[in-house]
Amino acid sequence: MKRRFPMATVLLSVVTALVLLSGFRMMTPTPTDQDPSRLAVLWTSGDPEVATKMAFMYTLNAKRQGWFDEVTLIVWGPSSKLLSEDAELQEAVAGMAAVGVEIVACKACSDSYGVSDALAAMGIDVKYMGVPLTEMLKGDWKVLSL
Repeated sequence: MKRRFPMATVLLSVVTALVLLSGFRMMTPTPTDQDPSRLAVLWTSGDPEVATKMAFMYTLNAKRQGWFDEVTLIVWGPSSKLLSEDAELQEAVAGMAAVGVEIVACKACSDSYGVSDALAAMGIDVKYMGVPLTEMLKGDWKVLSL
């Protein structure tokens, strides 16, 4: 003999399941409930095309489009020499700083190329970056190296 459930019992079960499921969804953190997202772009290349077609393009848009709350461009190695010599790249870096990208340069790297003063004159924070980069890598930063 088949047992039939009254329609009210079936509806009550469905409604209860939907309420429970929606409650679980409401407990899922929203972006505003999370810690700020942070991106560091480690720009190491001495190639101007890598700068304009990748490093700068993504860094600028990550900040401007709100993909990350905090965005830092780290000028490291050969990129420090390239930046000190290329007015077009200097203008692009100034534009990134204007929209809130933090620009820093590794002092050990820029000293090795003799360009620390030139980078500092552009408003770039020139400092030893070994410890700060290590903290980023060990912390909650996303690090993109180019």
